[in-house]
This record gives sequence, structure tokens and C-alpha cells, in this order.
Amino acid sequence: MGRMSRRGFAAAAAAGLSGLITAGPAMAAPTSGAGGGPPRGGGAPRGDGVPPRRAATGALRGMWLATVANRDWPSKPGLTADQQRTELLAYLDTAVERRLNAVIFQVRPTADALWPSPHEPWSQYLTGTQGKDPGWDPLGTAVEEAHARGLELHAWFNPYRVANHTDPSRLVATHPARVHPDWIVPYGSKLYYNPGLPEVRSFVQDAMLDAVQKYAVDAVHWDDYFYPYPVAGEEFDDDAAYAEHGGQFPDRAAWRRDNINLLVRETAARIKQVRPAAMFGISPFGVWRNAATDPLGSDTRAGVQTYDDLYADTRTWVREHWIDYICPQLYWNIGFAAADYAKLVPWWAAVASGSGTGLYVGEALYKAGDPAQPEAWQDPAELSKHLTLAKDHPEVGGHVFFSAKEVVADRNGAMARVVADHYQQPAGSTR
Repeated sequence: MGRMSRRGFAAAAAAGLSGLITAGPAMAAPTSGAGGGPPRGGGAPRGDGVPPRRAATGALRGMWLATVANRDWPSKPGLTADQQRTELLAYLDTAVERRLNAVIFQVRPTADALWPSPHEPWSQYLTGTQGKDPGWDPLGTAVEEAHARGLELHAWFNPYRVANHTDPSRLVATHPARVHPDWIVPYGSKLYYNPGLPEVRSFVQDAMLDAVQKYAVDAVHWDDYFYPYPVAGEEFDDDAAYAEHGGQFPDRAAWRRDNINLLVRETAARIKQVRPAAMFGISPFGVWRNAATDPLGSDTRAGVQTYDDLYADTRTWVREHWIDYICPQLYWNIGFAAADYAKLVPWWAAVASGSGTGLYVGEALYKAGDPAQPEAWQDPAELSKHLTLAKDHPEVGGHVFFSAKEVVADRNGAMARVVADHYQQPAGSTR
């Protein structure tokens, strides 16, 4: 995430998405009595033959902790190791104070690492210099300290984003994108790994799974960047990869979707091999397809549809139980004409029903009290109404708030209202 705010608002605006693309995910869930849903990680065998991971007993109440562009943490690059650690622990303490039970920590924001990785450089968001050792292990500390507080730690990775610029020379000399310049595609003022290359798909899995092997993370978490959000007037240049690898597909869109499906299924199998107890969750943009495009789609008029524009067939991932949970970013208010929260929750609940895939709802806390947002977001009760509405759908197992900075600041008291109305009791164990 960066999600849209952490995820390319400029690109969204260029694509004419206006209010339909929001600031990222930024995870949490109520107990089965408070919104329930299937046990996390439980249910029917997954469609790829990989059995489900062990179920968690409690409901998820979470927050995203974003590091891309220093969105939440660290507050700025170049702080000392002690200062960074103090800020990180303060966020974990805030999660406990808000009666949450999960933190989704962004540890690979731009093809880099917030742990000592043999595959990719240290993140520039720590020291200000990509590849520079910060003098401590943020992910290792986060896992240990989160667990000490009774919190789950979901390690949040962005598979394909390489840089928030298009100049490879600005990357550290040993960066894989410089060692393999044929792996990258500049698009929309950013650099991306090319999802159409099998060697890229293998590499990004190796890079992410290194963390899963080293640390007792409770989940692997992805946000909504697969193929990048559309940028008006630009084409994602994967002609050579399509010519080499796309021959068996009816068109480029089907090939691109298969590339992402392969990444999802292969990663799911590898997580189970490396750390069977860890879940695999994805937080996509909240609209799979509009009903006008596909009768199976939602009653929305979104400018982006993940199936068509990001080549992410999120509905299939859920129905086939390729993943343990899905957390769609439903970053719109109740009554928003083009994408009504009150219509999207029941749509996603129906998709998840009987699938064995857990459903958690991504909530746009960052919009609450923002004067630039529609009037509904000025009401401190808007988010609390979301949780009340979701209680009518037993498939919804919880909510995740974007993001940590707003959980702390609580601009108009919306988070405090959620806690008072829905989280009166301390969060139960999610395991």
C-alpha cells in the first residue's frame, strides 16, 4: 500500500479514477460473535490441493503500518536505530491501546528490505541511502515485540514495484534491477519488475520467502499492486515477454492474468513448505468487475476493475481458496454512488461464502475528517456504521484500518468511535 495514497494517486488521477482509488490498505477482525466469519485459515481444501493452514480462533482487528515514502514509519529517513525502534514500538503500543490484535507491517515497499536480505538492499526509507545497514533488524524486532504484546505480525510485501521513479542509475549498483536491466519496465513515473518473465516471478518469491523462513511471521500480506494501475496515454511495455511466453493464450490480458495467478499459487505453496502455520492474505482494490461488465460483478461503476485493469482475478482466488484471506479495500462511504460500501460488503460476503477463504474489510480511516473528502467522511460515526453494517454478514471476519498514522492521530475521533462501539473488550487471541 503505498495503497493509492501509498499507491499512486497521481496515476489514478491521470486515469480519471477520481474518488474510486483511495489511499491504500493499509488488518483486523472481530470475534465470531462480533462479526464472526469462518475461522481464519480454516475451511475447505484449497483449489490447488494445498490444505488450509491451521485456523485462528479470534477475529481480526488490524492496522496497516506503511513504510513506503515514510508514510507512517519511520517518520523520516536517517533517524538513529534507537529512534526508529522507539517509534516502531510506539505504534505497536497504540495497536494494543486501540484494542487491535494485528499489525500489517510493510517490509518490502520497493524491491528492498527491512531485514538483512541476501537478495535485495536495505530500504532507503530507513537511512536515506538504499543499501545502507540501519544497524538493527526492524522486521525481527517487529515480530518479537508484536508477539510479546499479543499482536499478530503480518509481513506486507509489494511483489513488483521497484522504485517510485524511472531512473535505474539511482538504484544501488548491486540492485537486482541493475544487474538484470531486462527485468524492469518503466511505467507511469515508476519502475516495475515485469510479471511476464518466469525468472522475475521466481526471484520475487525468493526475496519474499527469505523473510518468511527467517521470522515467525503470522502471515504474508500483499496489497493491490499487481500489474500497475492504468496511466492514461501509456502502455506497459511487455511486448518481448508476451512474444516469448504468451503464445498459448487467446490474448495478452489472459496471459497477464495467468502470470499473476501463477505468482499467487506458487507463493501459497511455498509459504506452506517454509512456514505451514503462516497465512497468505491479499488486500486488493475493492472492485473485481462492475456488473455492467460481467453479471457476476458488483453493482458499482468503478473506473478500475482489478480483473481487467490490474489483471488480478481476485474473485477466483477466493472461490478457489488459493489464499487464506482476502481484505478488499472498500475505501468508500455508505451511499457513495459509484462504489457504495453498503453494496460491496454483501457482494464480497457472497463471494467468500462457502469458499473457506477468510474475508476482512479494508477501511479508509485516512479519509475520516479529511476536509477534501465527501461530507460522509466528516461524520465521526461513518466508520462505526461500516462495522455495524458488516455484522449483518457473517462471512466478514474483521476490519483493517489504513493506516497507522491515522490510528494514532484520529483526526475526527472516528477510530475512538469504532473502539467505543465495537471493541469494548480487549482483542482476543487471533490464534
